[in-house]
Amino acid sequence: MDPDVSVLLHCAPWRGLRERQIQVELSPRFNRHILADTEKHIESLWKERTKRETWLFNGAKFRLHSAKWTTPHIPTTTPYNGRGAQEVDKVPLETSRQQCCCLDEEGWDHTQTHTRCGGQPAVPAPETCSGDRPTVSHSLKDTGHQREPVQLSLQLGLTCYKDFLGTNWSKRVGELQKRGGVELGDPQALLAQPLGVGAVMTTADGQVVLLRRSQKVAEAAGLLDIPGGHPEPKAVCKAISEESITVELLQGREEAVLMEIFFSVLAEIRDEVNVPLSSLGEPILLGIALNHTSAGRPSAEFYVRCSLTAEEVKILYWRGGPEANESTDVVFLRETEWLTLDESVPLWSELCPSAKGAIILHQVVMPVKGDL
Repeated sequence: MDPDVSVLLHCAPWRGLRERQIQVELSPRFNRHILADTEKHIESLWKERTKRETWLFNGAKFRLHSAKWTTPHIPTTTPYNGRGAQEVDKVPLETSRQQCCCLDEEGWDHTQTHTRCGGQPAVPAPETCSGDRPTVSHSLKDTGHQREPVQLSLQLGLTCYKDFLGTNWSKRVGELQKRGGVELGDPQALLAQPLGVGAVMTTADGQVVLLRRSQKVAEAAGLLDIPGGHPEPKAVCKAISEESITVELLQGREEAVLMEIFFSVLAEIRDEVNVPLSSLGEPILLGIALNHTSAGRPSAEFYVRCSLTAEEVKILYWRGGPEANESTDVVFLRETEWLTLDESVPLWSELCPSAKGAIILHQVVMPVKGDL
């Protein structure tokens, strides 16, 4: 498989996870491990970068430390088909060791540090998003299939863009990973690992929406990507400056953090594609992919249906949204074609790692068009 991307976890047995089936844990224990010489390196890189690119600013991000399932039981049968049970084992999973929950042959979980994890289950989400963000009515309906009350727990700390540039994006990242593995038992312990989000957005007429990234963006310039970005701690702590946000301030606001993760993917679609929130359905978590071009940075990939046709989306895109400068074109691909993409197709080389991860997860979790 493609060395640029791998899968940390997927939600195939339940055909995707909805918001109400996930919980968030926040703790300083989930922050990046601090070493004095590493901090000097980060500060030096940041000063150099901001001197050259004066428009850069630092911002708080959620750090994914680990993810685990909170129930000991999984049904013995799972709805794999298409690229399902046989193919999922071929997906190259994370090369960086992270805490995650595995399940033994009888379905009981046991948390362990590992380099390979697969076959985890998923779970169903709330009918609305509320709180500090605008209320969004979700249009997707449960199909009536019985689902176990499994919950996924996301263990989150805090990091920032400066730390991402100085660790995951640093030329010394290999050294940092080696040191983390040897000294701390976790190759990712010294890395920022900001949690991103991405959306497999499908139109009413069965097209997947891709964006051609601008040549002016820092990463993957000119490649095709899915809409995406990052959930923002600032959205949960509105009255506090970015530099003052701490995990301690976020504790007790776990539901708001989870809501921000799910809402942020809709907000990214709105801002990048310029479609109204009212046209978007409930985000369904497909899983978490790792981008190895930035040292295994995690991204939660979602499936989101849009009530607009491809032509309607195209018209709105070209009117320009708040983040129109990040892309130069909108590209549509039939969902049936999207679900068959792999490395043998020339288009694969034009895709960002985030798009590749979303494809792999979509093919495993929802291998059939409209499989909900």
